[in-house]
Amino acid sequence: MNAVEIEAAISELALQPFDAAEFPYEFLAAFGNKDTTLKRLRAGNNNASDVPGGLLQRNNIHLAVCEPGAVGETLKKLRASPATAKGKAKFILATDGQTLEAEELASGETIACDYADFPNHFGFFLPLAGISTIKEIKDNPIDVRATGRLNKLYVELLRENPAWASEVRRADMNHFMARLIFCFFAEDTDIFHEEGVFT
Repeated sequence: MNAVEIEAAISELALQPFDAAEFPYEFLAAFGNKDTTLKRLRAGNNNASDVPGGLLQRNNIHLAVCEPGAVGETLKKLRASPATAKGKAKFILATDGQTLEAEELASGETIACDYADFPNHFGFFLPLAGISTIKEIKDNPIDVRATGRLNKLYVELLRENPAWASEVRRADMNHFMARLIFCFFAEDTDIFHEEGVFT
């Protein structure tokens, strides 16, 4: 999965009603974990967590769903857990469906946010999908979202207008997309003086 696909999956997960039993698996699936991996974790074969409500994916993440109001305490338990160190977890994450806290263990970098806002921090978790991140990606999830939305628009335009995908029309299509991007930018930066005049 690429960053745009991950952002879309994480945003979709945050919009769904919180399911404490399913959240760990849906979270891992959003970062490209295969069904067979998730099936093994569900069966308990590969889950070596020693924290109640916890799920440990070796060399990746130790996460736990906890009772409301216990997120900070649960994150401390994950950090102190011998299983976290033994499983070489790179991240720890705790949530109660209302708030979410996580830490990247190597750097000590943390996030704490409302559960509904965690897609805004998806760049923090990209290493879970094997994607190296740089500060600019972590700090600009909106850019990744905008890219994803433009990609969807591009795909839809080509679906409705298949001739635009031809070699002859490709330059026209690219020119059209560049104009759209400029118009979105112009609207956001008040080059167009009226609010929403383009959209």
